[in-house]
Amino acid sequence: MLPDAIPTLTGHGVVLRPFAEADAPLVQSVADDPLIPLITTVPTTGTREDALAYIARQHDRLRTGAGYSFAIADPSTDEAFGQVGVWTSEIAQGRARTGYWIASPFRRRGFARAALASAARWALGLEEIRRLELHVEPWNEGSWRTAEACGFAREGLLRSWEQVGDERRDMLVYSRLPGE
Repeated sequence: MLPDAIPTLTGHGVVLRPFAEADAPLVQSVADDPLIPLITTVPTTGTREDALAYIARQHDRLRTGAGYSFAIADPSTDEAFGQVGVWTSEIAQGRARTGYWIASPFRRRGFARAALASAARWALGLEEIRRLELHVEPWNEGSWRTAEACGFAREGLLRSWEQVGDERRDMLVYSRLPGE
């Protein structure tokens, strides 16, 4: 049975933990990022009220069966600088998906790789997850390099796979299996 609480995971120089009210400034800070609100549910308003509603939705994801949403934080200060999720809506088929974002000032420091490595290790250690997938836009070299560095295998291109903003976008599909 999948865990009924969002665990706190440590390792690789980051801590993955449930979102807290104190993380509202992080959510507010990425509201005007050109990509994060476009491909996630991060609000574009930048208001504290909307940031807190986003945080509440992250906790609701577990209750509704959508999965686990973790804040990515510094282990010494607990300052959050991103999000990684393990989405379990297809768990009946033994599949889960993952995805992540990092606030702009914290990019290119290995935090996405550390968070993905920790989340994948945890997810693939769960008996129910036999396949962990990741979808990345082909132009997003930093993200697909992160996936490959964490042992995800590129399987191919999903043409016109996802609606992103006002257009359909292709996605590269990556996967990782237990024991890899």
